[in-house]
Amino acid sequence: MSAEPLTPATVLAARSPMRMPNESAEYRAARTALLAEEIELRRQIERVAEQRRALPPGGAVTGDYQFIGAHGPVDFKGLFGDKQTLATYSWMFGPQREKPCPMCTSLLSAWDGEARDIEQNMALAVISRSPVERMQAFARERGWQHLAFYTDANGNFSRDFYAIDDQGNDIPGFNVFTRRDGSVRHFWSGEMGFESSDPGQDPRGAPDLMPLWTVIDCTPEGRRADWYPKLDY
Repeated sequence: MSAEPLTPATVLAARSPMRMPNESAEYRAARTALLAEEIELRRQIERVAEQRRALPPGGAVTGDYQFIGAHGPVDFKGLFGDKQTLATYSWMFGPQREKPCPMCTSLLSAWDGEARDIEQNMALAVISRSPVERMQAFARERGWQHLAFYTDANGNFSRDFYAIDDQGNDIPGFNVFTRRDGSVRHFWSGEMGFESSDPGQDPRGAPDLMPLWTVIDCTPEGRRADWYPKLDY
């Protein structure tokens, strides 16, 4: 972020030339106050991202991690391909499940459309304990074309990076790793869960990785507590 002093958000909001047809003075005053908060939110997001980028080196990745992808077995370093940064998503689609988690699937549906853009900057791997063929078959059903799927062959990755609980149940997980100067390290994980959720809200991270909720948050209904994505409609 630039060290140049920032103009107060209230001043920037007041400069907005936008006026909607037939809006009232009451609406415009409330909208301008909200715009100032939205500007502050944008700045907070950037402050958090800057703090995240400044994290010291994470733990070295040394476990016995074995995966099977579309082209056969691959080790952890192989997930990086030719990239220096790797993002992994632990998909709740373990072998005990008849079908995958609808929430995870909604997220991956959005990411499939972004995967080629993401992979200009880093590698992206979707991991579960189900056979890769099972994941690929479901992907074909959904019309996904661009995500890379990997079976966690021995389950070690899922256990070490909190994608399985003590009872063997799936947990969703988003992790980022780096490969620098020959060293592979963990960089960052989403760590918000039930323990850090606020009253009346479902557990969620910030920023939210699901475009679905970003759109719904812009509506008067917001996130309805009685609604979740489904696999079929």
